[in-house]
Amino acid sequence: MMNRMVRRSAYAALLLVASVANLPAQEAQPPARPGAQPPTAGTTNVFRAKQVIGSKVMIAGNTGIGTVDDIVFDDAGNLEYLIVMDGSKLVTVPWEAAKFNTTEKVATINLTADQYKVIPTYTTTAYPNFYAPEYRTEVYKYYGLTPRPLRRLVGRP
Repeated sequence: MMNRMVRRSAYAALLLVASVANLPAQEAQPPARPGAQPPTAGTTNVFRAKQVIGSKVMIAGNTGIGTVDDIVFDDAGNLEYLIVMDGSKLVTVPWEAAKFNTTEKVATINLTADQYKVIPTYTTTAYPNFYAPEYRTEVYKYYGLTPRPLRRLVGRP
């Protein structure tokens, strides 16, 4: 009786191992971290800072406006802005406004030359307050975007 139970248990374990081994790779993924957002189709773009910094920035008509000089993160570590160096001027570009081709190291922004001319600029000696609500709203408006709510990290007690 005991011998039969051991054989049945071994057989069941063997079937379980065989079925798991035949799962496609996507089904055998490790469990998600608690609170993590599940991946969605089409959102697999991963960028490294060195792929972004130094990228040429283009607007409509393949007009070059400068290069990505810096990137700005919010308190929660979300990428907020690209800082584009245009000669001696700096321009703030919301991350969502740029589309990257990392192979060619080019970022494209959907603006015309006339739209670009009215965007405020600054210098390395007079950086704006990137997170002032008025500044965020104004900058995003130039690119036809609405700023997402900022997430602040709360310090531990």
